[in-house]
Amino acid sequence: MGDPGQSPSPWCPHGSPPTLSILTLLLLLCGHAHSQCKILRCNAEYVSSTLSLRGGGSPGALRGGGRDGGVGSSGLCRALRSYALCTRRTARTCRGDLAFHSAVHGIEDLMIQHNCSRQGPTAPPPPRGPALPGAGPVRSSGPPAPDPCDYEGRFFRLNGQPPGFLHCASFGDPHVRSFHHHFHTCRVQGAWPLLDNDFLFVQATSSPVASGANATTTRKLTIIFKNMQECIDQKVYQAEVDNLPAAFEDGSINGGDRPGGSSLSIRTANPGSHVEIRAVYIGTTIIIRQTAGQLSFSIKVAEDVARAFSAEQDLQLCVGGCPPSQRLSRSERSRRGAITIDTARQLCKEGLPVEDAYFHSCVFDVLISGDPNFTVAAQAALEDARAFLPDLEKLHLFPLDAGVPLSSATLLAPLLSEVFVLWLCIQ
Repeated sequence: MGDPGQSPSPWCPHGSPPTLSILTLLLLLCGHAHSQCKILRCNAEYVSSTLSLRGGGSPGALRGGGRDGGVGSSGLCRALRSYALCTRRTARTCRGDLAFHSAVHGIEDLMIQHNCSRQGPTAPPPPRGPALPGAGPVRSSGPPAPDPCDYEGRFFRLNGQPPGFLHCASFGDPHVRSFHHHFHTCRVQGAWPLLDNDFLFVQATSSPVASGANATTTRKLTIIFKNMQECIDQKVYQAEVDNLPAAFEDGSINGGDRPGGSSLSIRTANPGSHVEIRAVYIGTTIIIRQTAGQLSFSIKVAEDVARAFSAEQDLQLCVGGCPPSQRLSRSERSRRGAITIDTARQLCKEGLPVEDAYFHSCVFDVLISGDPNFTVAAQAALEDARAFLPDLEKLHLFPLDAGVPLSSATLLAPLLSEVFVLWLCIQ
């Protein structure tokens, strides 16, 4: 979203509407939209309604200071309100279309920049006259359309800035770091969704670390990359302890035979213990690791993708953290095995010198399992966070800030409002 005080876009010299070039690109982009999604029509009508504003007024008219101020701004605001109305009418069938989400966010940004009121007159429908006799095909004089299967490149060309990203991870007991920077230790026995949106489904299946234990570890991960027209066929990746394949379930290592199939790829950095999946078409990178008989999951995902879900998809550990009933309490933490707390702290301190949530999770895992190899899981999770987090000031979580959510604009309203941080220091 833009800053209300931002100056007119540098994309539009000579006082032309600051959205014209951007929306022309969006129009070209949206040729890949689903046949039932009418975002292409909305874009076309918007571009048509703003053509008369290009060069039709002075630069000052397009920068009017009042609400809907200036002749140019007033016309632009009417066009934006019509555009917003059109997107609302087609929202149900466009829920899984990234071009639709980009258009919705772009409209909001532009209405703020130009001080447009939400209510007011709309632009008249564009004329639909016949083509001039003898007129040849219309050719765009603008830049080529962005690659619909290159999310970051497309977003930058449409918005003039890089997209925002979010990070989530699950490792060890499991410990879950949510998009909101909540850090929970969970029992979550059985299958639980980490993500469930219009583009991705990730499910973790956990079982007790030992017979009768409350603590669990992830033994299986299932990831579904949902079908996206022009880019990929639906692909399923499934990993289990001692079986970390470097291919999707169908044996492929990319998104299939569609034009953008290479925008989804899988590779192994260390066979049997480290797999990386890159989904360029949705601005997403996933890392799956195996350490000490358990699987860990880490993701960097574009904000638009992370928030593309409905009210029915309300259980996602990466969004809301672990439900309160599934968080381990202090009374359930007990020493197990032959490793003492001093030994566990010393082992974890070697790779985790900062006594943050990762360090305390490491101490807990080593005590619960009696296995020093659990230190590697926490260290790897910290390194993934260092590589994936857009804001490194959020790398180390401590009692005073581990439960502070991101701004409400980052995702839909948080699914769980209670902030509970389980600290694992054993006295």
